[in-house]
Amino acid sequence: MAKTLKKLPGVLSFQRCLMVTDALFFNVFADGSTSPLAVVRHGIRGTQNINKSGKKEDSSAKSATREEVSNIQTTDTAKLDPKAEKLRVRFEVRFLDLSAALFACAPGKTDDMEDLLAFRTGLTDFIDKGKASAGLTELACRYARNLANGRFLWRNRAIAESVSVRVRNRADLDVCFDALQVPLNTFDSYSDAEKAVAGHIAAGLRGQRDVSLLVEADVDFGVRGALEVFPSQNYLEDKARGFARPLYCVGEAPKNQDKHSVQERGQAALRDQKVGNALRTIDTWYPAYAERGLAIPVEPNGASLDAQLFFRNAKNSSGFGYMLRVGDMDPDTAEGMFLTACIIRGGVFSESA
Repeated sequence: MAKTLKKLPGVLSFQRCLMVTDALFFNVFADGSTSPLAVVRHGIRGTQNINKSGKKEDSSAKSATREEVSNIQTTDTAKLDPKAEKLRVRFEVRFLDLSAALFACAPGKTDDMEDLLAFRTGLTDFIDKGKASAGLTELACRYARNLANGRFLWRNRAIAESVSVRVRNRADLDVCFDALQVPLNTFDSYSDAEKAVAGHIAAGLRGQRDVSLLVEADVDFGVRGALEVFPSQNYLEDKARGFARPLYCVGEAPKNQDKHSVQERGQAALRDQKVGNALRTIDTWYPAYAERGLAIPVEPNGASLDAQLFFRNAKNSSGFGYMLRVGDMDPDTAEGMFLTACIIRGGVFSESA
């Protein structure tokens, strides 16, 4: 049995082993051609719909005391081209060698050097065993499932009539999935196509370099016309009064646009962090899963933005607590697979005195 440490090293961090691009939005036309789908900024005259039944003095919305019915605002929108038949969302992803995950491991002011060396040895042994384990193959299958089911489309998936996901590489892999038929919250009974994708993911985590995957999702919403679609939103602190929301986009806006008309901002996209969050939503090992039945993203404390809760706050179930026992961890157990997934996620595990 490895030596049990009282605390993690004062400096401990991992670089993420899941490298993913922004997911760009395209219009898809009847002849198969595509064009970038733009974010546009425009004005709108909406209506005030603020619940005033509560105490006004407790309201954080300054407009709660207004008497105006109109709500005039500037906002960003992304819509399909009126002649488009589908939305295409495209990104690339590559999983990196687990052996290169450890970015920094150094003692804090009060750390014992002997403890640090013992920890580092235990961590290295765990990663070496993990790379050859069945647990890593299971993790790869779970990431592959979240490519196949189109979870990364977020709200666009929820309102789709049908979604086709294609995953291919630069060599011999080219598979398609009926995404709405692939489970979101269970990870078993993998199809041959999922296993084929998982094989490339596992190969990357085991050190093979040429294993990048191109992912394309074609989303049919069941209607034709200039339909609103949903890229990432940008957080904006202290936004100007009357400005509703900025949307995430890439590329340059066209120059010399008429300032009194609709303004193009760039190509709509889902931010890489949002795609990565969807792909690592594979944690069904947390204590409350049996009750909830919902997978959550791999986070050391089990943070879920959907539920606004931490599901792994207790030290005996958190990634930080598992890391303390890394020298005794079996990568084929639920705890071991979660810890490996935390390492793949990357981040800071340092612990101060």
